[in-house]
Amino acid sequence: MSALTDLARRLVDGPTFAVLSTINPDGAPQSSVVWVKRDGDQIVFSTIRGRRKTRNMERDPRVNVTLYDPADPYHYVEVRGTVSLTEDGGPELIQELSHKYDGTPFTEGSPDNVRVVVRVTPTRVVDR
Repeated sequence: MSALTDLARRLVDGPTFAVLSTINPDGAPQSSVVWVKRDGDQIVFSTIRGRRKTRNMERDPRVNVTLYDPADPYHYVEVRGTVSLTEDGGPELIQELSHKYDGTPFTEGSPDNVRVVVRVTPTRVVDR
């Protein structure tokens, strides 16, 4: 496991949007913008069971998360790592992230959606 840099911690701790890249079954990249938070040196985010990114991570846990500094987008952090997924705490996490990013409760989506908590354990952190 690699430690997050000071810039990575600052960006993840703030309301910085992250770009998650996963690997499609044909090897092509798939990217999504996600809300994130930090738990120690892990990056944590929420998604929904059945989405392409979730299916990709279930099949291949290797991911890349990139965050650009809103004050200077020439400074960014790339976090390569592997993920673990669990449904435990999914509804609570999306509420926490919604308050962090929007300042309001999360009300989008269907009640039939199954929320998944994704934890990225960094294997390499590049800070520019």
